[in-house]
Amino acid sequence: MAKSGFEALIEALKQSGADMGGFGGARAAGAGGADGSSDGVAGGAGASRPGAGKGGGDKQTPNFDLDFLNNMKMPKSKGAWVAFIVAALLVLAALYWWFHPPINIHSADTWGFVFIIVVLPLFLVFWSKHRTYKQGTSKVSKNAGKAKTYKGLLLIPAAIAAVGVVGGLLSLAIIPGNAEKYSNVLKTDTLEFAQDIKEVDYNEIPVIDRDSAILLGNREMGSIPEYVSQFEVSTLYSQINYQGKPVRVSPLNYADLFKWFTNREAGIPAYALVDMTTQDAEIVRLGEEPIHYSASEPLVRNIDRHVQLKYPFYMFDEKSFEIDEDGHPWWICPVQDYTIGLFGGRTISRVVLCDATTGETQDLAVEECPQWVDRVFPADLLIQQYNWWGTYNNGWLNSFLGQEGVVRTTPGTDGTLGYNYIAKDDDVWVYTGVTSATADNSIIGFVLVNQRTQESHFYSVSGATEDSAMESAEGQVQNLRYTATFPLLINVANQPTYFMALKDGAGLVKKFAMVDIQRYQNVAVGDTVADTQKSYEALLATNGVATDAAGSADTQRATGTIRSIAQAVIDGNSHFYVTLDGSGSIYDFALPGLLEIVRYRVGDSITFTYLEGPGTCPVYSIGEGDGAEEASGEPATAEVSA
Repeated sequence: MAKSGFEALIEALKQSGADMGGFGGARAAGAGGADGSSDGVAGGAGASRPGAGKGGGDKQTPNFDLDFLNNMKMPKSKGAWVAFIVAALLVLAALYWWFHPPINIHSADTWGFVFIIVVLPLFLVFWSKHRTYKQGTSKVSKNAGKAKTYKGLLLIPAAIAAVGVVGGLLSLAIIPGNAEKYSNVLKTDTLEFAQDIKEVDYNEIPVIDRDSAILLGNREMGSIPEYVSQFEVSTLYSQINYQGKPVRVSPLNYADLFKWFTNREAGIPAYALVDMTTQDAEIVRLGEEPIHYSASEPLVRNIDRHVQLKYPFYMFDEKSFEIDEDGHPWWICPVQDYTIGLFGGRTISRVVLCDATTGETQDLAVEECPQWVDRVFPADLLIQQYNWWGTYNNGWLNSFLGQEGVVRTTPGTDGTLGYNYIAKDDDVWVYTGVTSATADNSIIGFVLVNQRTQESHFYSVSGATEDSAMESAEGQVQNLRYTATFPLLINVANQPTYFMALKDGAGLVKKFAMVDIQRYQNVAVGDTVADTQKSYEALLATNGVATDAAGSADTQRATGTIRSIAQAVIDGNSHFYVTLDGSGSIYDFALPGLLEIVRYRVGDSITFTYLEGPGTCPVYSIGEGDGAEEASGEPATAEVSA
């Protein structure tokens, strides 16, 4: 069983040679009464003498002997005291330099550092002195005045601990007014999907996820012998927009401590870049400006230590590695701010940009951050902030009683946060679905949050959750046992659509899938993004969804005489299946989008545009050319041309 921090401290003191007496057998319960009173502590501490402790008589009580603190030799002369204080300050400074906690009352790291280094030692010393002068020992006479003084000094560590406890309690949502504060940390606007989300450019859509990017980056690294023996690619792989393309970038790390020692002067010579649209990976060499500040640096140039010591009062959130439009490496260091109590309402108020080459920094407000920076707000923080709104927008009590209007983001397939990234307006936006508090298998909409500005948009769309769509896509290739990546949200013919890659057991992308969010049984799978798009648009057309494919290069035009017409209802939608004289194809006219087909009869001439399909050919428009001139019911006779 893991030792508590209190037991670990006692064990360390034992190993240092301190005389612990029977102290090592004490449990935390023996250190005080059940109510935390000092009488309970006194009873435990005196249990090593017959009859001491509550119960007395033959009842055995735990040993809690603090006499070792009294036996510690303290300085007697002024010079010795000065030397002692200087040594203590040097040790404290060394500990601070190594652990570098932020000097901030809102930081949990600061509170842990203060408690272990200051509060606990003060409490032990003051309590030991109080007990010694109260009870007396063979070397120290009883002194009620000094005992009272040291008992009063116990208020110092107790007050420090009380501030932390009270501050933590004031951070809880149950405190009146806090639920409203939590719900306002992230403000979200409701927009129309088709108006705000432009139709996707398939030359810019990321087709691989982070795991595939890591695989490609490591494979490229293995092809450079002089690097692979000294460095390894970091697992950061931040997704950014670089020169208008979605990419993932990650610095190299020193392979181990010895490799750092031999390469520290020259620095880290390159970083990995993976194009998420073409799946091309590259190790970008930095030439005369290598990376000197990184997470793999153990000492002064460690990026965490460097920025924390330069800004000692800042609390830094998760740092990310990015490159500017010129390919120069930077560290993006978000600065945390707590707005509710001591530890509640976490957000980002500022950002420090650190040049990975020189270590020079820029301290900026969030709104001053340059456009090329993509990640100021960590994705998990934005998801948490939206969930605060979803949970507390109607009050704390409603969050678990009634739960009217309570929503939350959809979970990932492994129970963790489920989200992905979308490139929009030259920024990176976090995408996640939104479902009800009962966590059913459908979404009520989805939310996009800008990682640079915290701008948040909600789109009301009912449909399948991401994991349901992934299962649907995997079902199309179940014989191949491919697994789907977490979906991206894209706009196809003004329809919200899930796009995902299908990977084999080795993690390589083999196929792609598009799933209709509102009708997730409609799945199109292809070997390329273009093939998948073509199949998906054909699928939409057969379900009566009007698309813009009529004017695309993939569509074809047919003119001829109707040989036969048959009607069928599929998934609640009416379809007219038409054949033409001289053609072996079957053309699918889906209603209500192509209602004009009901005016035609066998023997009529017709002109329309369609997309070639493996079974039926979905029709996009009726009329001449692009459909601007609609057929009248008695169109001119013409021969089939495809």
